[in-house]
Amino acid sequence: MAEVPGPLAGFIVTEIRRARGAAGLTQEAFGKHAGFSASHVSAVEGRTRALTVDFIRGTDRALRNGGLFERLVAELGMPSWFRPWLDAERGATQLRYFEPTLIPGLLQIEHYARGVLRTVDSLTDAEVEQRVSARMDRQNILTGERPPQFVAVIDEGALRRGGDGLGGIMPQQIAHLIALAERPHVHIHVIPWDSGLHVGLSGPFALARSVDGLWVGHLESQLGGDVVDKDDEVATLQARWESVRNEALPRRQSIGLLKEVENQHGPE
Repeated sequence: MAEVPGPLAGFIVTEIRRARGAAGLTQEAFGKHAGFSASHVSAVEGRTRALTVDFIRGTDRALRNGGLFERLVAELGMPSWFRPWLDAERGATQLRYFEPTLIPGLLQIEHYARGVLRTVDSLTDAEVEQRVSARMDRQNILTGERPPQFVAVIDEGALRRGGDGLGGIMPQQIAHLIALAERPHVHIHVIPWDSGLHVGLSGPFALARSVDGLWVGHLESQLGGDVVDKDDEVATLQARWESVRNEALPRRQSIGLLKEVENQHGPE
């Protein structure tokens, strides 16, 4: 049962207690709707029992707030350097992602995301689960009423990576990519192994186009990430995007390669 990390948990518990009071619910009545005993609610509010994701989901049910607290935990649990890009991503009409080593976050299944995040040994289990939840929540932009046009270029090596942490996961992950690629607004292109050296091997990047037609970029590194909005820097990323896109296979051929790699990974 994933626990919310201490500092964030303290803030969320305070807000839950206030919301419960504003709704006129006793701990017993609140617990009945949330699926927890009054003593459990009291212990969480008194900070003698850990705040868990299950309790947060129960809170959202009891308060009928449309999942507000779960979204709040996901949002506040994001690294501060990533939040500006989240804003750009959510408001985008077009998104471009290039990844030479991993599946882009917006296309990851839960098990794959968890495996990737667990490679960061400084993260606790609770922090991993919190970030997995946030990553899954981000993906809602691809399934909303007016989703952005999404184009991803992925190196074939990212599709073939297996081993520790990804055992049995890749067939599911690639099947998910194939299903997404059949959607009209999602385009997935694969750079085949035999393409040789290309500019994209220098690292991943992303581009987002806002409703007013402006583009911003995002660069991620081992230490964090940066939103790029200067005209000359955005122009450089756009030129590099065109370069890596030209290295990739067309859409249907890419789906064919995805199916081939899925079969080579074998059953789960």
